Amino acid sequence: MASESANPSSSSAGSYSSLTIGVLALQGDYDAHARAFAAAGARTVLVRKSEQLAGIDGLVMPGGESTTMLKFLEQNGFFAALGRFAATTPCFATCAGCILLAREVLHPPQRSLGVFDATVERNAYGRQIDSTILTAPTEIPGGPLEMVFIRAPRITRVGPDVEVLARRDSFPTLAREDHLLVATFHPEMTSDTRVQKLFLDMVASHKAR
Repeated sequence: MASESANPSSSSAGSYSSLTIGVLALQGDYDAHARAFAAAGARTVLVRKSEQLAGIDGLVMPGGESTTMLKFLEQNGFFAALGRFAATTPCFATCAGCILLAREVLHPPQRSLGVFDATVERNAYGRQIDSTILTAPTEIPGGPLEMVFIRAPRITRVGPDVEVLARRDSFPTLAREDHLLVATFHPEMTSDTRVQKLFLDMVASHKAR
């Protein structure tokens, strides 16, 4: 249920130092995500094996090519382990990561973890040449949010318990369901850390339960 506030905490970055955030490092710009979360005050580790999931408080699933990620995940039971992890532990998924978390994937259909109640269309905004940067209103305090779209997917449907935090042309671009946060853009490519801090607040709240 999307019951937690969209307000990132006003605590200092040091308040996140007890959190260990894993960044799935199979493909995509995982280093940029690690730097962004480190800048927000968290400890980060690169996750390349399913055994590493046991030592983290939350996981970031970067953008990249979702079919390539699937090929890596299908080795050594990683896909099943990741599905179990995402069902109970905070995950933040961007772009291709959002595709992997979604309950339904279209254009074309593709296997996914199915834990986030949404339908996602792959490459809905065109090819790499159609990439763009937009600024749009958001439910996160602090003013409009800069969003970098690169071969972005589009969320066309969300379930009743999904909270939409930002949109592009009426379609959700940032959304949350319980312990899961997804974005169809790349927040790691801007200097604004509000999205990262929102996720860290979700991780801290989940850890305190």
